[in-house]
Amino acid sequence: MRTKDKKGKGKREKGKSLQIVVFTIAYCLLPIASKAQCAMCRAALESEEGGVKAEAVNDGIVYLMAIPYVLVGILGYAIYKMRYANKK
Repeated sequence: MRTKDKKGKGKREKGKSLQIVVFTIAYCLLPIASKAQCAMCRAALESEEGGVKAEAVNDGIVYLMAIPYVLVGILGYAIYKMRYANKK
């Protein structure tokens, strides 16, 4: 028999959904090495020797890609704080 909490979900179902959320967040936070370049950047940088400039371009691409995610995260946190500050 499953025990029910106030919202009608069983304890197993609630624990399983929590596990899914935790594993999803952990998976998203794992470091992933990316070597992303557009075709134009790759063509311009393949003629370079040493690869220092190519690494700098890759770092710039990753930096530009990360900024929108950081901003959306900050906005989500601010909305969360405003929403739950009113309930206290």
